[in-house]
Amino acid sequence: MTRSGATMNPSLQPTATIDAGLRGGNLHAWRRARRKAAVQALLLALPLLVFLLATFVAPIASLLARSVQNPEVRGSMPQLTAALRAWDGSGVPGEAAFAALAQGLRQSAESGDLGNVARRMNFYQPEFRSLLMKTARETRSQTPDVWKPTLIGIDPRWGEHETWRLLQRAAVSPTPDYLLNAVDAQVSPDGSVTSVPADSAIYRAAFVRTIQVSAVVTLLCLLLGYPVAYLLATLPAKQSNRLMLFVIVPFWTSLLVRTTAWYVLLQPGGVINTALLRFGIVHHPVPLIFNRTGVLIGMTHILLPYMILAIYSVMKSVSPVYVRAAQSLGAHPVTAFVRVYIPQTLPGVGAGCFLVFVLALGYYITPALLGGAGDEMISQLIAMQTNEQLNWGLAGALSCYLVIFTAIFYFVFNRLVGIDRLRFG
Repeated sequence: MTRSGATMNPSLQPTATIDAGLRGGNLHAWRRARRKAAVQALLLALPLLVFLLATFVAPIASLLARSVQNPEVRGSMPQLTAALRAWDGSGVPGEAAFAALAQGLRQSAESGDLGNVARRMNFYQPEFRSLLMKTARETRSQTPDVWKPTLIGIDPRWGEHETWRLLQRAAVSPTPDYLLNAVDAQVSPDGSVTSVPADSAIYRAAFVRTIQVSAVVTLLCLLLGYPVAYLLATLPAKQSNRLMLFVIVPFWTSLLVRTTAWYVLLQPGGVINTALLRFGIVHHPVPLIFNRTGVLIGMTHILLPYMILAIYSVMKSVSPVYVRAAQSLGAHPVTAFVRVYIPQTLPGVGAGCFLVFVLALGYYITPALLGGAGDEMISQLIAMQTNEQLNWGLAGALSCYLVIFTAIFYFVFNRLVGIDRLRFG
């Protein structure tokens, strides 16, 4: 008690003692030592930070930036870009735009950039590449006084408004076109945003399919992993360590090897169907591969250890005293388990669900090997755009939405399963 009768806060006594001891002139030296220690710690961590920025953050940022970049026409044909910027968008542009197009085709053909421009325009309209290549060949040796009738004579499509509208959109950077295409939308000739034809819409369904598969895999891992984690946490240490080997061993095996093993097990003539036929359980091979069933089985098997370890790490720190106390007060064992034990393990459940769901969102190898034509996940479409179509802009847009979905799930996870919101009972 102090003289005024108030009780001093114990948590403030060490700080007050340190401040009183340092007021004699050592306070500034103590602060300098603290700053020096902080700088030394930062310098020690600096190589790791630089490595992460160079190998992780920068590549991801570069890919995401491509979702709004449109450099092909703008960089290869600057005169045409300027002429299209001055065009009001009605009818067909004037002679200046046609002359700039002819000059741009020649310059890009000489510099080797015409292929990039043609590939970019082909994303808007499939026959645009042939139009540009044909026009570039025809105008290579021509020097007319007026280019407009010459180009229209080479191909009547140069006299159409839609052709020049697409060129004008391709010359704008940054552009929302990739982000719109990634959700099966486009800009119509009147400037409004509309959906693409139903036979061309694939990305929205792929996003829904990816989220559905990830959610089902997360649920399966939770249902299978929670009992295993409980068993490992409640067994004696010697037995628990032995069983833990079965959880850890899959990490020592390549992901491709594990997926290929399921490929062998699930095929019509594989081990599982052979056993089912031999014991008379089925009379025809069960389709377990090249469909959604194979994808769920393979992804659940591969991601299950992550769920078990996340829940086990929390269960190991839960004291059994609370459950025994609830039972001693008259609670049924099931009621004590549900109302006392499970709430204490929710942080592990939330961490495991978040980890498994996020990993499942970006899975590629397992769906590609075990899934069918209707089971493509968004990661497979991103790989196709980068490796086959060379459409890095659309790949960046798909990746951008995938990052947004991950961030949304993380926000929901924090709101619903945040540690600060957990309560017993």
